[in-house]
Amino acid sequence: MSTHLHQMPRRVYPLRVLGMGLGGVVTAVVLQSRDASLAAWLGVLLPAFVWPHVAYWIAVRSADPYRAEIRNLLVDSAITGAWVPLMHYGLLPSVLLCTLTMVDKITTGIKGLWARSVPGMLGAGLVTGLITGAPVVLESSLTVVIACMPVLMLHTLSVSVVSYRLIRKVSRQNQELEVLRRIDAVTGLYDRAHWEAQAQEALRRHVSTGAPASLLMLDIDQFKMVNDSRGHTTGDEVIRVVAAVVRDCLRAGDCAGRYGGDEFAVVLPGASGEEAAQLATRIREKVEHSRFRDFADLRVTSSIGVAALDSRHATLLDWLNSADAALYEAKATGRNRVVTAK
Repeated sequence: MSTHLHQMPRRVYPLRVLGMGLGGVVTAVVLQSRDASLAAWLGVLLPAFVWPHVAYWIAVRSADPYRAEIRNLLVDSAITGAWVPLMHYGLLPSVLLCTLTMVDKITTGIKGLWARSVPGMLGAGLVTGLITGAPVVLESSLTVVIACMPVLMLHTLSVSVVSYRLIRKVSRQNQELEVLRRIDAVTGLYDRAHWEAQAQEALRRHVSTGAPASLLMLDIDQFKMVNDSRGHTTGDEVIRVVAAVVRDCLRAGDCAGRYGGDEFAVVLPGASGEEAAQLATRIREKVEHSRFRDFADLRVTSSIGVAALDSRHATLLDWLNSADAALYEAKATGRNRVVTAK
């Protein structure tokens, strides 16, 4: 069973203590105004202040805490139904407690739980009504009305807090999933769509404010030979190591991603061509001196093209073509070097 399901009794326990306690207080106020019997008082006080702890004890010691807690939640509804005749069917407290009980079932997120609780609630109310022969007194005194107010307010606030925390948690998880969705599985760098979006934003800022930016295009030299001679597993390891080198050399705000195959792109917002060339040289040197734990004799190098934004780059494609042309020149003139676009 998942940890999430296993911890359900611990999450429900404080809410049950609060909910049953408040409901018991309202019901007790009504009993006081009706001169109720000792049996009626016990029928309220025991479920209100003892049952929450018994329910928690049952659930955490069960072989299946999740299913045990579901049964406990159904018992909660039955208890509420049984309280209605004890309150002589007082309209305000009866509707309030039954409604809040249904809300509790809905907010668990368990499909159909509220509907499953209705028969137990109605059945417990019917049986209790037959046993007690309670008369129907729909109106409520001012004291009962006042007693209902804290229940309504505190219950609403507690449900709101739980819902808010759940929304925040889901929001964080969605943000984490969004980040993971943009990450290339092999390299741990951003995918092409993301780094291109960052490059497009850098280009927009350059056009509107003149802010500098540079782009690196990196290719692993003779990578096909590595794949052909040592296999794709080794090739993937080489890509991961080079990606780690690139990631370690980045400044805050830089964005590195996989262009495709063994090629990488690095967007450097705020970097001049000279600054970008220095960073590219640092990457090239670290790649050249990289060592592989399982392949002691393996050496790899890289070629890097650098393109700083200027007036020739009206579009992202223009900028990419400049960096790609510089990369092509680096490979054509001997590899393992950095070339800056002219």
